Amino acid sequence: MPNLSTKFMGLNLKTPIIAGSSGLSSSVDGIKKLEEGGAGAIVLKSIFEEEIFHELNDMMKDVPETSRYMERFDYHDLVIKGENLAKYTTLIREAKKAVAVPIVASVNCSFSYEWVDHAKRLESAGADALELNMFFMPTDQKRSAEEVERAYFNVVEKIVKEVSIPIALKISHYFTCLGQIIQKLSKQGISGLVLFNRFYSPDFDIEELKVTQTNVFSSPGDLAMSLRWIAMMSQKVDCDLAASTGIHDGEAVIKQLLAGAQAVQVVSALYKNGPTCIQTMLDKLEDWMIRHEYETLEDFRGKMSQDKSTDPAIYERVQFMKYFSGQQEIL
Repeated sequence: MPNLSTKFMGLNLKTPIIAGSSGLSSSVDGIKKLEEGGAGAIVLKSIFEEEIFHELNDMMKDVPETSRYMERFDYHDLVIKGENLAKYTTLIREAKKAVAVPIVASVNCSFSYEWVDHAKRLESAGADALELNMFFMPTDQKRSAEEVERAYFNVVEKIVKEVSIPIALKISHYFTCLGQIIQKLSKQGISGLVLFNRFYSPDFDIEELKVTQTNVFSSPGDLAMSLRWIAMMSQKVDCDLAASTGIHDGEAVIKQLLAGAQAVQVVSALYKNGPTCIQTMLDKLEDWMIRHEYETLEDFRGKMSQDKSTDPAIYERVQFMKYFSGQQEIL
């Protein structure tokens, strides 16, 4: 039978499918189910800096402005962060006792760099690695693209000094020069890059005139973005790459491995179909490897990356020249 094991960030994974950060990995029972389903590693539900910021605001809103001394604000800020970190480190410790697969702590950083200072506590709790999910919304018109991008490097530089466990950076595709950014970040001492994170998507209720949310889950059609960039960058970076978003079946897993990914992250498929869908994906991967006579993932990993393509320009083509040519007579 084919060997489905892989390495990501130096961690030994029994399968290339990682259960990404979600509510499904926020409890020990959920984590056990993900391991039983076949996950090679599990990323815990993120600590959201934004969530703690709003929690602090809720606590302070009933306090008269005249009483909002900075010392009091700092005190509550410290208490809330301490309580959340304590709960999170407990989850890490209990998860490590309950399962054998690597446990990855996750921090969702959106406002400041303060959470970087707590990384040591997550490491001390037993996390095998740390995933830093970063996205600084480019809405501040006073900051240049260079300043926004520099913020990512500042966080990475700081956290690499704080911990010795592997660090993965989960980023978006919203960069001026994405290829250069991916290359530069890969050289900053991190062990992995996850392409790409997924965002809250606002929508409008035109009857109630209020903002709602849409596309909570990814769809198979979302695979194309990460597939393109994994294929283009897998042979050009100094760290491992993991693919994320749009991976809903075994075929998508195979495609990302062919593009050059060391592993893939799955979340939406788990919500829709439960942890057992991981094994369904693995069965597809195993059957495909048998039919193509591959014994290990390394036998075909990156086989369809840009560097190994006979037509590398196809990965950078953005217009539908061939598809729409000759369609005028139909129209």
